[in-house]
Amino acid sequence: MSTKPISATITNLEAAFAGESMANRKYLFFARRCRQLGADDVAEVFEKTAEQETAHAFGHLDLLYPAETLTVEKMLEMAIEGETHEYTEMYPAFRHTALEENNLAAVAEIDEQIEESREHAEQFVVVLEKAAKRFAALAKVEERHANRYREALEKASN
Repeated sequence: MSTKPISATITNLEAAFAGESMANRKYLFFARRCRQLGADDVAEVFEKTAEQETAHAFGHLDLLYPAETLTVEKMLEMAIEGETHEYTEMYPAFRHTALEENNLAAVAEIDEQIEESREHAEQFVVVLEKAAKRFAALAKVEERHANRYREALEKASN
């Protein structure tokens, strides 16, 4: 089975998305801390910049995931895949490293993230299953309508 290699542009867009997303979260974190320190004017600068970083990240996502390629099912499947990766591979590996370094605060944080990622994946699975049932029901309704229209057209043609 051959897989299509990822282009350098796609790799760069993914890295840019990651950087813009991280900057957004970091600046919101800084803004919260600035407010705690009484520096509301600085917090506002961080918050406005965070909004711009979000706009940049969304621009990258528009290129990585063109709207015409995204269905509800595909987005849910991608979310399930991402959350499952987090709780089965990524965070357990991070936890192992934190244990080796005896960083118990990090272990506790990672344990929470493992559980939350598992919960997120399960929520997305439930939503996907509900969506599949809803779409199946809609397909049956549409099929009945199409059959009625077909019958009416046949009667009108005769």
